[in-house]
This record gives sequence, C-alpha cells and structure tokens, in this order.
Amino acid sequence: MEEKNIMTYETVSLDDENSQLVIIDQTRLPYETKMLYLKTQKEIWTAIYLLQVRGAPAIGVAAAIGIYLAAKEIKADNYDDFYKAFKEAKDYLASARPTAVNLFWALDRMEKVVLDNADKSVEEIVKLLHDEAVAIKEEDIWVCKSIGEYGLSLVEPGIGILTHCNAGQLATAKYGTALAPIHLGQERGYNFKVFADETRPLLQGARLTAYELHSAGVDVTLICDNMASIVMKNGWVQAVFVGCDRVAANGDAANKIGTSGVAILAKHYGIPFYVCAPTSTIDMECATGDDIHIEQRPAEEVTEMWYKERMAPKGVKVYNPAFDVTDHDLITAIITEYGIAKPPYSESLKEIFAKKEAAKKNK
Repeated sequence: MEEKNIMTYETVSLDDENSQLVIIDQTRLPYETKMLYLKTQKEIWTAIYLLQVRGAPAIGVAAAIGIYLAAKEIKADNYDDFYKAFKEAKDYLASARPTAVNLFWALDRMEKVVLDNADKSVEEIVKLLHDEAVAIKEEDIWVCKSIGEYGLSLVEPGIGILTHCNAGQLATAKYGTALAPIHLGQERGYNFKVFADETRPLLQGARLTAYELHSAGVDVTLICDNMASIVMKNGWVQAVFVGCDRVAANGDAANKIGTSGVAILAKHYGIPFYVCAPTSTIDMECATGDDIHIEQRPAEEVTEMWYKERMAPKGVKVYNPAFDVTDHDLITAIITEYGIAKPPYSESLKEIFAKKEAAKKNK
C-alpha cells in the first residue's frame, strides 16, 4: 500500500480518549514515518528534549497537551493540592528545552487557566485546561496562515528563496512559519525555487524541509550549509525566510545554529532576510540577544550521529550550540501574525503587540 504523503499527517495532536499526545517522531524522518503515542510526563519530556517533536510552535502545542494530560492524572480533592501537583508537572516539562520561548509561553498560559479558576472544582479546571490546549493548537494554525499571507506580500512569483533548518508544517500545527509563504505560494501557482540548507549537525533542512517541500510538489534544491554563499552569488536567491525560537525586544533573533551566518551572507549580497515569528516567540522581557540562553547539545551529534563509524577522534573537544543569535541590524523585517515589523524593532514590535491587544478587545 502506498504510504501517505507526510503533509497529510498531523505533526502534533491530542488523543483525549486514550489520554495520549500523538506526534510524528521527527528523528526518524524521512526514511520512516513513525507515530509516537505518549502517555507519561517522562515520555513527553523526553520527546521534547530529543527533538522527536521540535520547532517552537509545535513544542508549545505539545507542552500544552502534555500539561493537560498531567492534570487529568492528578488525584486531588481540593484546589491547593491540585495546583501544587500541577506546578510540579509544569516545572518538569519546562526543563526539557531552555531556549524555545514557546515552551514556557504555552505552560504559563495553561497555568493561568488554573490560577484564574481557583473557585472552580478540580474537574471543571481540567475541562478548561483541555479547552485551552485545543485553542492553542487551533490558534497556531491561524497564526501560521497569517504569517504566510504577510510573507507572500513581500515577494514576487517565481523567485528563488533560501531557508535554513525547518520552520515548516513539521515545526507547527500546520503550514509552518518560514515555510508558510512557500506552501501558500505553491497552492497559488507562484512556482518558487527554494534552496534548503541541510542545517548541520541535526540536518533538519535535509531530513525535514527538503522532505516536506518535495512532498508538497515545491521546486526544492538541497544544499550544504557552506553552499549558501555561492547560490546567492549566482543570483539564484532573492529572499531568505527563516523561523526563530526567540526574538528579543530589540529584534535580535535566536534560531537554529547557522542562521546568523546566512544573515551575514544575505546582507553582503543585498538579499532581504526575513524572520517569521509568531508573537508567542517574541519575548519583550528579554532586552537583547545577549540575554537569550543558548542550549548546548551533546557532542555525539557532531562526532558520530549520522555516521556508520565515528568521524572524529575520540577525546576531541566539541562545541555544539543548538542556536545562534542574528543581530537585529541584519534582519530586513520580522513577520508576525499581526503584521510586519521593520526597524527600529524596539518600536515596531511594541506596535505589533498593540495590534494584538486591540484584536483581543474586538473579539
């Protein structure tokens, strides 16, 4: 039987009847599409840590569902006991990844439901947590589509686009962030020519972006990270779209390691560099990129993960940061679900949040 197209799978979902978080195991792609059915907090923590679920928005959705499932299992007769157990579960899940702000944003949003409903029964609170987890996922789909529409407004059909890492449907509930303009453009016959960096050391560009875009029928060419300069010099790239895991108040943006190098190249060749950022990834309490904690990953990801035999000498020192920070002066625009922010970001990001608040009041 022919295998389903990867684009027909849900990246992250809730099986409430069986109390399971259901995810695509992204460490197995593209050679195997394996669904994971996670019940325990340890399983969910491990899936986030090992990048079986990855991408800031998808991590946020998984965390919301995960903490809801934890709440379902809490045996408590009163609010205080329930909240104490809830807080322990929340702190545990929050420890899985330190850089992606969506993890903390989603967990804080779920905690607010508990705090705002202290007068209700435990059963009622759990039901409200379910509704909030579902809302977070549904909102992510709307957010990504909106980012896609704004992104499309900045480009012309037929151009070349370069992207780094994977900020597509596999990183979100649907569409993606940086890949949302590409997916929407594909639906509308824009015929973009996309260059996907392989994205060392975990190869999210090779394993995930190239796979997802190829499955969607997009004209995609895979390149090694160190080939970005030559394709730009050749005139094959007219725009760069990347996602992000955290944006500081001044517009500095943390994204998968290697992103800042792409931004430097884009500036050298005069190519616009766009960061696609849901407002949930924008941390206005974080002044600059210097304040963003950068996760360090295991050395084995560099020395042996993708090789039949170890490809580096034993005992050699390895520096393996998961992210780097792109300075705001390298970023042409930050695309959000509430509009496009342009320099100076210290002002335009405030305007984006003002639009968000106004939209909430008008609901």
